[in-house]
Order: sequence, then structure tokens, then C-alpha cells
Amino acid sequence: MKLSQILYFQTVCKYGNITKAAEELHITQPSISNAIKDLEQEFGLNLFHRIGNHLTLTKEGEYFLNYSKVILQKSEDLVQQMKDLG
Repeated sequence: MKLSQILYFQTVCKYGNITKAAEELHITQPSISNAIKDLEQEFGLNLFHRIGNHLTLTKEGEYFLNYSKVILQKSEDLVQQMKDLG
């Protein structure tokens, strides 16, 4: 699992759509799709219910979203603390 995958996941959750997430992040839609697929394969579960182009979180996806918010916040805190030390 990479921090970029977590960021992509959270952005997809925000919009419920990979294309809109890609536009916000200024990356390609396949990059996000592959990152989500890789996460799901790593965990051996689905994070989203896929209905056409719309995505909704599974129970596992909701759990991952809540925990991933903490991870990204701690990561941002660490970056700021390291800058402050420098």
C-alpha cells in the first residue's frame, strides 16, 4: 500500500467516480483504476460496489476510508514536523 493509492482512494470516495477524481488529481483515469485494483488485490476484497460509472463503498471500503483518513493526516503532520525541524 502506498500513500498515493490512499489519496486516490479518498478522492474517488469524494466523488463516487474515477473520472472526476482523475480530473481533480490531474492524473489519468487508468492510473486511479489500477491503484484501486491493486489495493483490492492486496487486501483480497472489494472496496467499492460498481454500478455503471458510479462507485459506492462496501462495508470494508468504509472501514478503509475511516482508517485511511488517519493515515494521511499523520503523514501530513510528519511532513510539517520535519519541515519545522529543518
